[in-house]
Formats: sequence, structure tokens, C-alpha cells
Amino acid sequence: MKHKTVVNRFLRVIAVPFLIILICCLIGPFLIPIAPLEDTVVPENLADADSSFVTINNVTVHYKRAGSGKDTLILLHGFAASTFTWHRVMTSLSQSYTVFAYDRTGFGYTSRPMPGEWSGDSPYGQKSQMEQLIALMDSLNIDNAVLVGSSAGGITAALTAVNHPEKIKALILVAPAIFDGGPPGWLSLLMRTPQMQRLGPVLLRTYYTNFFEYARKRAWHDSSQLTPALMEGYRKPLQAQNWDRALWEYAFAYEPLPLEEQLGELKVPVLVITGDDDRIVSPEASKHCADVIPHAQLHVIPNAGHLPHEETPEVFLKAVHAFLRQVL
Repeated sequence: MKHKTVVNRFLRVIAVPFLIILICCLIGPFLIPIAPLEDTVVPENLADADSSFVTINNVTVHYKRAGSGKDTLILLHGFAASTFTWHRVMTSLSQSYTVFAYDRTGFGYTSRPMPGEWSGDSPYGQKSQMEQLIALMDSLNIDNAVLVGSSAGGITAALTAVNHPEKIKALILVAPAIFDGGPPGWLSLLMRTPQMQRLGPVLLRTYYTNFFEYARKRAWHDSSQLTPALMEGYRKPLQAQNWDRALWEYAFAYEPLPLEEQLGELKVPVLVITGDDDRIVSPEASKHCADVIPHAQLHVIPNAGHLPHEETPEVFLKAVHAFLRQVL
């Protein structure tokens, strides 16, 4: 009996602080004031001289066009990137092809719809990203194209080729983030709680701002090439309204896709490019991607990281031009 009394007292002692902590976790996030982003503008106000915009499913999509070749290339950037990632290769590609680069929903100068402004599937999800690409092609009167997808843009490119093969002439996947697995299950569950829906974008805002420079350096084999002008080009979209909430919605909308099985059914020509020092999507993951796609070619660029089209543009362009001469 004495032992039972001691245990009961101990439970009562720890119950009070436990209850306080629980209440703080459940209610506290709703009591914390959320400061608005400062010094942000409508994305269109950040446009470059060669920028164009088209409205697709209530999203104002930013894109650039160059060249007038017979065949069309569409360039798809990766996570937290923009059309800026193609600035060292687009001019060269446009000498032989008609080239479009656009900002996927959530990034660059494309508008960022907020929760409550859409019905049905989130515009940030992979299925919606694919549908946006097809709608963009239709809006720009592009019957078919070669898709060049970098990192997460490779997911959209591959998904589109699987579901709309009649629209795709070939695929070039640059360090495709197809097999990265996304956030762990426990994190996905946590992100869906009302508390994290409120605080998540603010936490991401703080984390991403502090992590930004490190992440960019990690994406390069030789980070000494990252000049102040380059860093400014990367940071410019962070002046767009709601960029933090949009990044959160993009991560929140992630869903696993059965792409590995579907990639085995691809019949279009495919080139997979990776840097030998990619620390974001490992060269082994890119090789695996090439292995599961019938007749896919793999090109490994030495002394390059996650963004070979930025870090080693001449070598990247040589591989791309050689591949396209074979298949077009």
C-alpha cells in the first residue's frame, strides 16, 4: 500500500507539468503573433526585361522564351530555384531550338496562391504541377517538346512524359530528385496538425533564410564560383509576396508517386545527367534513374555538383547538344 501511495504521489507531481506542457503545445502556437513578411512585392513587379506572363488556372505563370528553332525545349527548375538557374545555357540552346523556361508554382516570379484560394487539388502538388505544364504548352501552342528537368523539376518532367507521351519528344533529367523519398512519415503527420499549419511557414522562413547560403554552396562542387551577383540572382525571388507560405505549401503537398514502375514504360529517348560530386541527389541515385528507364543514357560530368548547367555549362551543353542531335 505504501508503494502504491508513493507511485500515486509521483504521478500527481509529474501530471501538472505534463499537462502544462501539453496545453502549451496545443494552444501556444495560436497565441504567438505572426509578423508579416517585410519588403515583399507582387511577383510580377520583380520581372526581368525578357519576362512574360500567362494566367493558367488562376495562377499567373512567369516564363521566358528565346530562339526560333524547329524543335522546342522546355526547361524546368528544381526546388527553391527559378528560371534564373538556366541563365548560363539558355542563350546557347536558343541558337538551335525554341527554348522556354518557366517558374513552377511556388517559385520565382509565378504567383503564389494561398490556402482558400483554390478548390480541389493543391496547385503545389506534383499532379497539379504536371497539369500546369500541359496547360502552359497548350496556351503557348506547343504541340510537343523536349523537357529538361533539374532536380525536383525532373519529377514534373518525368511524370508528364509518363502520362502524356504524345506531348514529349525526349527527356533530359539533370540530377533528378525522383527517388529522394520526400519528408519522413512522422514529419508529414506533424505538418498536417493545425499548430504546424500556423507556425510552419514562419519556422521555414527563419530556417530557410539562415540556411540559404549554405544550401547554395553545398549544391556546387566549387563554391568559390558563387559570386555576389549569382547569390543576388538566387535571392531575388525571396522578395515575392508569400514566398515562405508557398514553400510550406509545396512541401505540404508532397505525395509519394509510383514513378519507378512507370519509368520502365517510357518509350521516349532519355538522357540523365549528374555531377560526380552531387551532394544533394547522389550520382548513384541518378544512375539508378537511368537504369530503370529503358535505353536511357547516363552522362556523368566531372568536377560538378548538383547544378552542372550552372557550374560547368560548356560541358553540360556539349552533352545536351550531342544527345539532341541523336534523337531529333
